Amino acid sequence: MARRKRNSSAKAFSAIVAIIILLVAAWQTIPKLLKKYDAPPTPAHSNGFLVGEFLDVDQADCELFYLPDGKTALIDAGNLGDGEEIVSYLKSKNISKIDYLIATHPHADHIGGMSDVVDSFEIGKVFMPSALSSSKTYENFLLSMQNKSIEPTITKAGDLLFEGEDYKAECFSPSGTDYDDLNHYSLTVKITYGIHSFLLTGDAEAINEKEMLKSDYSLKSTVLKVGHHGSDTSSSKKFLKAVNPEYAVISCGADNEYGHPHKEVLDSLSKLDGLKKLYRTDEDKTIIITADGKTESGVKITTQNPTVVE
Repeated sequence: MARRKRNSSAKAFSAIVAIIILLVAAWQTIPKLLKKYDAPPTPAHSNGFLVGEFLDVDQADCELFYLPDGKTALIDAGNLGDGEEIVSYLKSKNISKIDYLIATHPHADHIGGMSDVVDSFEIGKVFMPSALSSSKTYENFLLSMQNKSIEPTITKAGDLLFEGEDYKAECFSPSGTDYDDLNHYSLTVKITYGIHSFLLTGDAEAINEKEMLKSDYSLKSTVLKVGHHGSDTSSSKKFLKAVNPEYAVISCGADNEYGHPHKEVLDSLSKLDGLKKLYRTDEDKTIIITADGKTESGVKITTQNPTVVE
């Protein structure tokens, strides 16, 4: 009788051990399954896709692109004081290198965090216009590049910034060299991937838009980053009609002192035949646009707040 009890106890113990082993194995397997089927880190989206992120940096500009071959491009870097947050965001996306860094022009709300970015990441090529500034922010940016022996590429209208298989980035402005306002030196960059494209205008204004309209550039784009935070100094009706985007993004801060975006611009955008939706960082926060470059319906949009998928 005692022997049977011992045998029963041994069997029970063995069963418990087996159950524990199965639970441990399951516990180790479940995270792997979740990782397999969960959304991959953003850089993985670049495998056959062009991904543009319009970061919420208040009354400033910052756009992050994952190119189809896995390379990265950063256009502008927010305002002074945004650098640490931008660096943290990029690192959270497992980014260790910025292959192409584009400073549209030397205003602080576009290059504010550039020195932090240069200091924190491996940098490939840097593109900037032939415009100078005496600001400390600009000087710090130049010093950071100098410390890493980075020689920036001075860029103007007509230049090809970079290209890969089925994608390219071209500069459409500025075409002049003698402007009265730093905004007029702002680089306008078009990134094209197959049938989809992003037109990123920085703070380019009406004078630049007229120059682009006179050129033979293909302005028509899937996505337009509206010029100068939605100011009425940009986004002339003829220019908007030529671009005729399916989606437009305005980077601006909530209740900003400039009243951006201006009503005139919003009215002009609302009258565009091809515009499906307008997004604003003051309302939607960070906006992520993924394009497959192949199909008309191959554009997906997610906003941080509220979460919306188109």
